[in-house]
Amino acid sequence: MRVLLIDDEALARMRMRTLLADCTDPGASVVGEVANAAQALEWLQSRDAGDRACDLVLLDIQMPGRDGTQLAEELRALAQPPAVVFVTAHAGHALKAFDLEAVDYLTKPVRRERLQLALQRVAGRLAPVAASAGAASLADPVLVVSERGRVVRVPLDEVLYLKAELKYVTLRTPAHTHVLDDALSDLEQRLGPRFLRVHRNALVARSAISALERRTLTDKGSERDDPEEGPASECWAVQVAPVGEWLAVSRRQASAVREALAASGL
Repeated sequence: MRVLLIDDEALARMRMRTLLADCTDPGASVVGEVANAAQALEWLQSRDAGDRACDLVLLDIQMPGRDGTQLAEELRALAQPPAVVFVTAHAGHALKAFDLEAVDYLTKPVRRERLQLALQRVAGRLAPVAASAGAASLADPVLVVSERGRVVRVPLDEVLYLKAELKYVTLRTPAHTHVLDDALSDLEQRLGPRFLRVHRNALVARSAISALERRTLTDKGSERDDPEEGPASECWAVQVAPVGEWLAVSRRQASAVREALAASGL
């Protein structure tokens, strides 16, 4: 992983270089270091505009001139924006950091284990669909999940559905449930047509849908919580095989789901 260090303190940058050298899963290399926002933008814009200049910026917040949150806002406008992890001595900016879609927020002094976890989260964000290890192509795509301090590669063929739950997304396979911090809308764009939007909070693998019926769903997060539907009542739902779970189909998506299933012969 290619990392740009942005911190006005030379000693802080030196310490971060040392910590990064000890990180192995994934590994990281420092491709540049700058002391303020202006230097960071100059460094990024001097690279090939058609490619991401670096994968990750480790970004201090308190700096002379524009602070780190202002720079993060500007980075979002780049054609290939890097992932952002804030590194700061002040914990009070955490809420603003995540409003800016930062992958993580580290407080100084940073521990190597905590930095390694942040790198794993970035790896999961940058490569949600990637070839499995050793593969020559994307023939066997996977979702990369950061979980309990490790990176888990979940074969896309095993994913039954993804459902938004408050501030995270639940990923369900026949044997396991994983948690992602990606937005469901982003996952929908990345995963492509093999997944069908059945509700504002759910994507289901087309191959996993075994039935479409009228059901009364009462589980938390089901159709009863949808303002379109009002209180708990009978609604359209799809059954997900092989786990047998039912997921609500919103009225807005019902026609599209019926058409998609009819086209597939269900």
